[in-house]
Amino acid sequence: MSTVSSTPILRTALIWSGIVTGVLAVIGVVVGFLVGGGAGLVSALAGVLAAAVFLSITAASILVANRWFGDPLYVPIFFGVVLGGWLVKIVVFVVAMLVLRDQSWIDRPVFFVALVAGVVAALVVDVVVMTRMRLPAVSDTTLPTDPDEGDRTDSAP
Repeated sequence: MSTVSSTPILRTALIWSGIVTGVLAVIGVVVGFLVGGGAGLVSALAGVLAAAVFLSITAASILVANRWFGDPLYVPIFFGVVLGGWLVKIVVFVVAMLVLRDQSWIDRPVFFVALVAGVVAALVVDVVVMTRMRLPAVSDTTLPTDPDEGDRTDSAP
């Protein structure tokens, strides 16, 4: 079974997003504590982690859906998994924001800044990974062979 050419790119994006999230969480915890005490610390951590989780759901769902590559039902499975992931992400995000908005331990400005910083950092990582990875234009296709020539592996004319 062959793999989809986007799989290494998505894995790299998830790995780097995890690293950047860890660094951002440490910075957010320190700054959040200095700005808002214990509530600022927790709010910064919650904001950064929420951004990381919600932004990684799409790439993770694509990686999961790519496991069916080559299956006759790959396209409907792919779109079902990815769209299902988006729906789950939207519902969980709305519920999480509704639950968190009235919590006394949330420092709203710190949470908001951490959430936005996490989103911006994840988008920067995605852009950098996408622009630096090489992906052939026709990577997931196979060309037909000439039945008279057979399968040629050399490049001689």
